[in-house]
Amino acid sequence: MNSVLIIDDDKELCALMKKCVEQENLSAVVAHGGLEGLRLLGENKDTCCLIILDVMMPGMDGFQVLQKIREKNNVPVLMLTAKSDEEDKVSGLRLGADDYLTKPFSINELMARVNSLIRRYTTLNPVTGNEAATILLKDMVIDKVNRTVNVQNIPVELTGKEFDLLLVLASNKGRVFTKKQLYTQVWTEEYDFDDNNIMAFISKLRKKIEPNPEQPFYIQTVRGVGYRFNKEA
Repeated sequence: MNSVLIIDDDKELCALMKKCVEQENLSAVVAHGGLEGLRLLGENKDTCCLIILDVMMPGMDGFQVLQKIREKNNVPVLMLTAKSDEEDKVSGLRLGADDYLTKPFSINELMARVNSLIRRYTTLNPVTGNEAATILLKDMVIDKVNRTVNVQNIPVELTGKEFDLLLVLASNKGRVFTKKQLYTQVWTEEYDFDDNNIMAFISKLRKKIEPNPEQPFYIQTVRGVGYRFNKEA
């Protein structure tokens, strides 16, 4: 059974979130601190499909935990914070968070985001018995099952959003996507994102996968329209 890892020092909130998650036919694992959360992630890495991570925790805070998570794992991370400071949100997203929710929040909103992230993680380009589990490209291999990418036989560390963005493009070589289409494919929700942020994600992805990000081979810009994955790749 897929599991959700909840890392938050608020025990009452954890109990409530755990109950709501379990009502969605998911299992829930709870940690009340960063180190405990990382340990539980290691024990449940094969089943964990989402992490709900609080920012403001004593000892190791959420940003530090997120950095450790992203060293080895691309599982989606939904960050929670009592702050509405935009800088905190930007910091979390830059470190690899997939979504952000400010306390106080409604349980309905929380579960809508939880289900959206899990749906994207588990069903975006699902692998069937008749479909290859890997995409073989020029000097690049994308493993859909393990969500890993190798370029010239070197592992490339991508965030969950970066991997999904690459997967959408690479699965449709030669097809031109507008920024809106990419957003709705990857974020699986109504488009309300600044085009500049989509461009920033593409830029970060290019820096990780392109031999020369200034002259990208894999992800090509179609001026005035959007992006496409090189059909010659």
